[in-house]
Parts: sequence; C-alpha cells; structure tokens
Amino acid sequence: MKLFNDHFQNYKRYGIPKANLLIADIPYNVGINAYGSNPAWYVDGDRANGESALAGKEFFDTDKNFKLPEFMHFCSKMLCKERKGRNSSPCMIVFCEFWAQFELKKLAEQYGFRGCINLVFRKNFSAQVLKANMRVVGNAEYALLLYRDKLPKFNNNGKMIFNIMDWERDTKDDLYEKIHPTQKPVKLLEKLIEIFTDPGDVVVDPVAGSGSTLIAANNVGRKGFGFEIKKDFYEQACMWILKNETIKTEIKENGFSRTLMRIQKPEQEVLFPA
Repeated sequence: MKLFNDHFQNYKRYGIPKANLLIADIPYNVGINAYGSNPAWYVDGDRANGESALAGKEFFDTDKNFKLPEFMHFCSKMLCKERKGRNSSPCMIVFCEFWAQFELKKLAEQYGFRGCINLVFRKNFSAQVLKANMRVVGNAEYALLLYRDKLPKFNNNGKMIFNIMDWERDTKDDLYEKIHPTQKPVKLLEKLIEIFTDPGDVVVDPVAGSGSTLIAANNVGRKGFGFEIKKDFYEQACMWILKNETIKTEIKENGFSRTLMRIQKPEQEVLFPA
C-alpha cells in the first residue's frame, strides 16, 4: 500500500503501476449545503438545539475546483489496457451524485470508456431524515462502472451480479477509524475489489480521502495506491493504514498482535511494550 500527499495529476513522478481497477469517490460539488440533509447540521444532530458549526459549510475547499476532464484523463492513462480473452479486462468504479451520473457517462465516452453499468447501493438508513417535509427520503448511493469495450472481470463463482447491492457497513471495532465525512465502508470496498480484480492486481484511488480503499485492497491481497491532496486527511489515513498493516503483520508472524492488545488494554501497556 502506498498513499501520496499530492494531486493525482502528478502521478508520473511516483512511477506507480497501471491499475486493474480504479475506485474513486469524486466530490459532489454541493457547496455550502454539504451538510444540508445530515444531522451534523444541528448541534448533537437535534434540530431543537440549533445549528452547529457545520451549518452552511462545504465539505472541502477543494471540491469546487475539481475538474472532471482532468480526472477522466488520469483514469484513461492509469487504467491498464484491455486483455485478450473474456473476463479479464480492467474497469473503474466512480461513486457520484445521482444527477452527475449522466454528465459523467457522457464525458467518459470522450475518453474511450464506451461501456457503462450503473450501480445502486441500498442502505438500511437515511441521512435525509431531517427533511421533515419529505415522505420519500434517499437511502441509496450511486456509482458508475465504466469500461472501454470488453466487459470487465467478474469474479462471482459464475453467478450473476445484481447492479443493486446492499450497503455493507463497517463494524466499529478496534481497527475502525472514521476520518472522512464521505468515507466509504471497507467491507463494501473489499466486496467490489474481490469481484473486479484477482489477488495481486493493482487498485488505485485518485481521491483517497481516509485511505479506506487502500486498506480494503490490502485486506484482500491486492496492491493499493492512492492520492490525497489534503494534508490532514493524508496524515490520518497514513496512521490508519500503518495500524492495519502492523496488526496484520504481527498476527501473521506471532499469532497475535501486541499493537492490538495495547489498543484494547491501554492500562496494561507494561505487558505489551512497543
């Protein structure tokens, strides 16, 4: 795994291998209404408590400068070439806002991605509960599966893959970190990576945020690379990645992890020294 504190446009200086799968959660460009349908808009998530410091704020100051053509150019260069034969070609998965799917699909065609399958991730909860005047609230996230000409690799033991999938949430255990406001669950990313790549393949996330894509790739035996331009997210992501790598290595070598024991029992630090 390797995460770079840089813009994905500068990828050439790092010499990373081309990807079998690109995964990106691109900015939705919702501006100062970023938290408009999220409980975080109010103090402790309660309208009665008044607005919080997040009311009327955007997620990131870089969102409004995100240029889709630059992103699509990067993807066209970094995704490896189609392979001969069936069930072997690369693809990209782009999480996006519902209405952005249409613009993104049209733009992707200009960069050689002529194939498209829409993906819907069904949640058993909704962040739009604050929209009290609504009776139908959103409980889904959307993504596009884009590929050039040949259908991408599908690893599902010969079974069909439905384009509507359950949104698998992470267990908030000792390995879990909440770093990014739009962070995607590691469990969900693991599922997607296993379907569309083989062990040892390369997965690249050009807007890595929390680093959850890299952690998911590593968990299922793939090589993960990512770019994150915001220094604070980059530093927190690196710490999370290091913690996961350390714990996995310790368990593999010793059958247990001193690092995990120190996290679970900080009062017993003397028993589990670094």
